[in-house]
Amino acid sequence: MTDPINVTRLPSGLTVVSERMERVETVSFGAYVGVGTRDEASDENGVSHFLEHMAFKGTERRSAARIAEEIENVGGHINAYTAREQTAYYVKLLKDDLSLGVDIIGDILCHSTFLPEEIERERGVILQEIGQSRDTPDDIIFDHFQETAYPDQAMGRPTLGREAQISTMSRETLMGYMRRHYSIGNMTIAAAGNLDHDRLVGLVETHFADLSTHAADIRNTPTYGGGEFRQSKELDQAHLVMGFPGIQYGHADYHASMLLSTLLGGGMSSRLFQEIRERRGLVYSIYAFSAPFVDAGLFGIYAGTGGEQVAELVPVVLDELRRLQDGLDDEELARARAQLKSSLLMSLESTGSRCEQIARQWQLFGRMIPTHETVAKIDAVTERDILRVANAVFTAPPTVASLGPIGHMPDIGTIARRLAA
Repeated sequence: MTDPINVTRLPSGLTVVSERMERVETVSFGAYVGVGTRDEASDENGVSHFLEHMAFKGTERRSAARIAEEIENVGGHINAYTAREQTAYYVKLLKDDLSLGVDIIGDILCHSTFLPEEIERERGVILQEIGQSRDTPDDIIFDHFQETAYPDQAMGRPTLGREAQISTMSRETLMGYMRRHYSIGNMTIAAAGNLDHDRLVGLVETHFADLSTHAADIRNTPTYGGGEFRQSKELDQAHLVMGFPGIQYGHADYHASMLLSTLLGGGMSSRLFQEIRERRGLVYSIYAFSAPFVDAGLFGIYAGTGGEQVAELVPVVLDELRRLQDGLDDEELARARAQLKSSLLMSLESTGSRCEQIARQWQLFGRMIPTHETVAKIDAVTERDILRVANAVFTAPPTVASLGPIGHMPDIGTIARRLAA
């Protein structure tokens, strides 16, 4: 049987990875660039996200309208996203239209024109997006949390950028950043679905021939700071994020950290949800998260609650963090394993998820990780592993961000003392 996963390194140095999924009628294709917010200088914060917007605003062969029309004429979908360590451009199409998708993604990454009038138009759109994020407290609170965890560093700056930088960002800044980072050695091309790998490689060779060969800048390792952000604001709810330094990709305790976040606050059966929402009725939304990066990580808890409930909520959360370190029962650990494995396996049914997953694995580890290997690692995590991670995470200096009616919010000193008690 032919291996469904294939990797080809082109003579140019560009890597193409794909997975054949014979029982679907679609294909997802994307270009995954190893650059994001953490790679930006302070005076160009937001440039990664600005570039993502500009990619769809016209090339030497296509207008912005034509890009959208060509994809939608065949019923396809095109999009992009910017994260702290990656920018991605992707399409999903019927299998017979793969060549169009490769052509368009290659065109926008190699031949975008950055017309001044389009830059000004998109500048206004991004400034509106920044304004909208400020009006979305359960969104903006994470920017405040990230900035407090990594103060005065690129890793802590907002992905959308700040108004001052976006308002003055020049065409030269955008094009220079793209030349430096959108290069052969800093990009992985991936596809998943009903496709032929050799044909895919030929299409990529044709449509990505003009990529830059510039070597990517070396990243600085972020330094966790921790501390407190507080902003009183007239809102219906107080929004809180409390977190700690976490586990990075590739760390031996990566899967233990994921299981810890799942059993602590990963679903309706989790400890935080059951104790704080179901038994006490203190929140509508509460969850835990593990956010790994290439060389760092964060572990956190989000909650939204009423201003009067903050004083009760925070001590209960802290008590749950301490109580978890006393031990787990077999049933909740088995349930967390099942949740994590089912999430992984369900994602494999989507060509888009699978495309992104193989690209990310190649960029992080230089190989595609078989599903059975990941499942085995999840099954191998013991209660002792999880408790060791919990003890290491929850005894580290905390980061606390709060926004809204927070008059009853304990200060970080009180929180740290209760965690250490």
